[in-house]
Amino acid sequence: MCFLCFRKIQREEVFLLALKIIVCVLAGLGAGLGTGFAGMSAAAVISPMLITFLGMPAYQAVGIALASDVLASAVSAYTYGKNKNLDVKNGLVMMLTVLCFTFVGSFVASKVPNTTMGNFSVFMTFLLGVKFIVKPVMTTKEAMQGVSAKKRIVQSIISGTIVGFICGFVGAGGGMMMLLVLTTVLGYELKTAVGTSVFIMAATALTGSVSHFAIGGAPDPVALITCVSSTLVFALIAALIANKVSAKTLNRATGVVLVVLGAAIIIVNRIK
Repeated sequence: MCFLCFRKIQREEVFLLALKIIVCVLAGLGAGLGTGFAGMSAAAVISPMLITFLGMPAYQAVGIALASDVLASAVSAYTYGKNKNLDVKNGLVMMLTVLCFTFVGSFVASKVPNTTMGNFSVFMTFLLGVKFIVKPVMTTKEAMQGVSAKKRIVQSIISGTIVGFICGFVGAGGGMMMLLVLTTVLGYELKTAVGTSVFIMAATALTGSVSHFAIGGAPDPVALITCVSSTLVFALIAALIANKVSAKTLNRATGVVLVVLGAAIIIVNRIK
């Protein structure tokens, strides 16, 4: 009897381990494609899946998602930069202002009760996907270069301030907001916008993941390794494809990825 009980426990442990790996790989698949194609934060995909299907505490799930974001965003930024689709100078300016004003937004939010906007970033993901399908971003690099360096720096500071404050205040992911600002306000063509967005997200995700693990302790090692590695692989594949296709094709591919991921996250959140 004891032997049978032991075998039963073993089978349950193997099943739970397999389930964890499958969920993490699928989460990494969605997050990687979103990061490589659209500069989307992995936290928007990985966190709800880990919480819903694995019952993982929210704080730990977000920490793992942010850790997955770091390498995926870094390798995507490198790929876009290698193909000259990255604005490093203005990206650094925006990165610093986003980091500073995320803390400001978080501080203000801590003083005001009930300031969360729930599924703000999820709906933004879905709507931005529809926008790329219906009205593609067809700005050229030549048109981008028509803006003076001084004006671009000012725009980057103002945009970084707004994005950082909103992210800190409402707890929304910055990837989609960054892409929206870069394409509509700063007038970037899509590839440069995505490349610059993932460049910024690599730094913001690093600070976020370190703070989560410092406060919440060590995460589940299997979930961490599986999510990080799968997100990294699929982000690299997506970034390589994105830099080879035409602007029109990339707009459609990005739009489809965002609509599918946005709808999937909404469904997952409904399951919870």
